[in-house]
Amino acid sequence: MSMLNVDNIQKSFGKNEVLKNISFSLEKGEVLAIIGSSGSGKTTLLRCLNFLEKPQKGKITVNGEVLFDGDAYSKQKESEIRKKRLHFGMVFQSFNLFPQYKVIENIVLAPQLQAKEQLKSTGEYMGVKTYKEAQQKIMEIALVLLEKVGLSEKKDAYPCSLSGGQQQRVAIARALALNPDILCFDEPTSALDPELTGEVLNVIRGLKTSDSTMIVVTHEIEFARDVADRIIFMADGVIAEEGTPQQVINNPQNPRTKAFLSRFKQNFS
Repeated sequence: MSMLNVDNIQKSFGKNEVLKNISFSLEKGEVLAIIGSSGSGKTTLLRCLNFLEKPQKGKITVNGEVLFDGDAYSKQKESEIRKKRLHFGMVFQSFNLFPQYKVIENIVLAPQLQAKEQLKSTGEYMGVKTYKEAQQKIMEIALVLLEKVGLSEKKDAYPCSLSGGQQQRVAIARALALNPDILCFDEPTSALDPELTGEVLNVIRGLKTSDSTMIVVTHEIEFARDVADRIIFMADGVIAEEGTPQQVINNPQNPRTKAFLSRFKQNFS
């Protein structure tokens, strides 16, 4: 059974249909790259998966649990939406760190709120029964994650003192802290100078070797070719082409894919 199934997702803003019957699946440990021109619907698709936007139609299923069904949708409480959102970790273009909090505080904040909520409703969080024990466990995990993204020495720094690449690496650690089923990246390097892009891409490469399941919306075509197991090319709200990197990038069939990739071909070897 696939970890993620997306069936016939439709999303419009007014009369503008942004996603038109989008369907795909994702296996555990798989890396899916989504490429396409600006305005093709890539970011809107990620925002629908993460419940930052609500589709008009379609179905989203994670590990056999239906998280969204457009045919049976009823207004949900914010707490229910937050719970569903936990299946997906989101890393945004613009880092979205809290400037008033230190690096370590940015990472532990959401898990601590989750621990409070879970202890209140079930009396247990990650095998412990008190908030103090939960805090200790969350801190231990956060320190491991900071080491994973190569920023242990910056734990007490404020975001304003970090480079863009470092801030994005903190954002990745923060997303991982909630232990999501699927990690989603929305153009994670688009706000970075070229010399800082490599350090973020290397962290994502490292996550692939640790068997993380990921969806990466990216304009880094070479990175998509090297890291993704599968690539989706989107155009005008539809999946125009889908396949392995070898199929989509080295041997595209759709004329629109060919036209899009022709802009990057001088970089390919």
